[in-house]
Amino acid sequence: MRQLLFLLTFLLAFLGLATFLFTYQQDEKRFSSLTSRLFEEEMEANTLTLHYTLANPDNFGIHDYRAVFPCYTAQGALQGQAGLENILAALSQIRPEKLSSQDARLWRLLTRSLENTLALEGFPYYSEPLSPASGTQSQLPILLAEYTFRTRRDVEDYLSLLDQTDEYFSSLLLYEQEKAAAGLSMPAAFLKEVREQCDTIVTMEALETGSHFLQTTFQERLEPLAESGLITAEEAANYLAQNDRLLKTVMLPAYTALGDGLLLLEDESILPAGLAALPDGKAYYEQLLISQTGSYRSVEEIRQMLTEQFSREFQEARKIADEHPEALEYYGAVETAFPYTKASQMLLDLRERMETDFPPIPGDPADVHVKAVSESLESYCAPAFYLTAPLDDTASNAIYINRQKTPDGLDLYTTLAHEGYPGHLYQTVYHNRSALASGELPARQLLWYGGYQEGWALYGEFLSFDYAARLLQEDGQGMAALCARLESHNRSLQLCLYSLIDIMIHYDGASYSQIAKVLENFGITDSAAVSSVYSYIVQDPCNYLKYYLGYLEILSLKEDARELWGDGYTEYRFHSFYLDCGPCDFATLGELLEEEGA
Repeated sequence: MRQLLFLLTFLLAFLGLATFLFTYQQDEKRFSSLTSRLFEEEMEANTLTLHYTLANPDNFGIHDYRAVFPCYTAQGALQGQAGLENILAALSQIRPEKLSSQDARLWRLLTRSLENTLALEGFPYYSEPLSPASGTQSQLPILLAEYTFRTRRDVEDYLSLLDQTDEYFSSLLLYEQEKAAAGLSMPAAFLKEVREQCDTIVTMEALETGSHFLQTTFQERLEPLAESGLITAEEAANYLAQNDRLLKTVMLPAYTALGDGLLLLEDESILPAGLAALPDGKAYYEQLLISQTGSYRSVEEIRQMLTEQFSREFQEARKIADEHPEALEYYGAVETAFPYTKASQMLLDLRERMETDFPPIPGDPADVHVKAVSESLESYCAPAFYLTAPLDDTASNAIYINRQKTPDGLDLYTTLAHEGYPGHLYQTVYHNRSALASGELPARQLLWYGGYQEGWALYGEFLSFDYAARLLQEDGQGMAALCARLESHNRSLQLCLYSLIDIMIHYDGASYSQIAKVLENFGITDSAAVSSVYSYIVQDPCNYLKYYLGYLEILSLKEDARELWGDGYTEYRFHSFYLDCGPCDFATLGELLEEEGA
């Protein structure tokens, strides 16, 4: 009898365990299937995103795709919103506690990200894809110029995309027309800026002489394929001819048609103003803040954080000035005093100085090429940018420097820290290699967290001011080292001020004259400078906050880690925690820190 009872008990326990394992596996399989399907659909819907995300799509189950741009249609937008709701409904049926820790983290991130995206869908005409500051019209040529040719298929996909630029730009114009019809048109002054960009980014003069960067870079990218035998000399010549033809007959007319279409939308009565001036603009701004920064703090809490940081930075800067008044006289000479002049020297120095406090990148060292932005794009590009490497190809990386906006010396050194080490390049390569090694689901690549990434890059940039000060001190330039520390506070004050102004314009509804008075209090009185600051922030809401609030969130997370870990806290441990979590919103990072415990 006892044996029978034992057997029954064992069978019941076994059945319970089997049911648990089946349920666990069921949730894992459903989640894996859902995210795989979502990833594949998103990649197949946008070839540009696919190419910059994966070097070898076949390895990720993406085989038969057609090269396409994600053209806008009103019907497509509605379908996209319905699709988001369906995915969220499917995710809600999966129990995260039944997933592995890695997949449970992705479930949490994916759910929050999709909820944010769905909330923004409630404001269909509030975004601006053609912003003069960073719109598609100026960004697309850069992405095309850096479109890597690894195979024949890459060349043919690229040419196919070129052949669709007219349809793509037509869809963007349609969106702008619908925006105008909804009473949300871009201000006339901004539309004029975009038209000027359309007139100058691609010109017949440059194309006729073969000097346009989309011609020269195309040839440069073809040459390795011909040299390795992947394509013949005859095929290379044919591709070159196709590229020239498409640039002249499709892309140039696409820019012309876009500019002409925008001209018809210009209404001189519509003046530059913040989101607060729009119906529901404040509500949109609050949601945009979450989407762009990954911070779930209220606007008032963010304002308080910024105000307190501004006070701290100001006090530190004044202390240096009071104790070393001679530093103010020397301040402008710190650029010429910098020991290194070459980008390669600076990157090497940065890598060596960060070694003690940062985990090494898995695998072989990542190569980096520093390139100059084409002269025709200098006016429309950021001072510098890192071109994000694909998930499965991080061996070679590119950092672009805009020589029109980035001088040499200390400024170049800190810029390379922001874009390279320990900034974007380091963080991207570290995460991509770690993700592949750990078998992380590729759907993680669909999630973008501006605050995590730009905040980290700015965090690395501020660390580099300390590195620079040590370098200058080692070089016997004590005064220059002091000026480097002063410049760090000055940079922080500027970004903090502009972040506060972002809130004033887009949440409080501050006017141009009110912002001019604020800037005047800080010694900025030149009308051109005031107009430039105001216009840029109006054109690109939350951009400064994406960087600076992201940076402050990292500092806040560090303080929480110090309290939680006590004597176990080290810079190395904190940096490892942040990097190993991978791109996240800051609410999730805070939860993960609590879960890690002491």
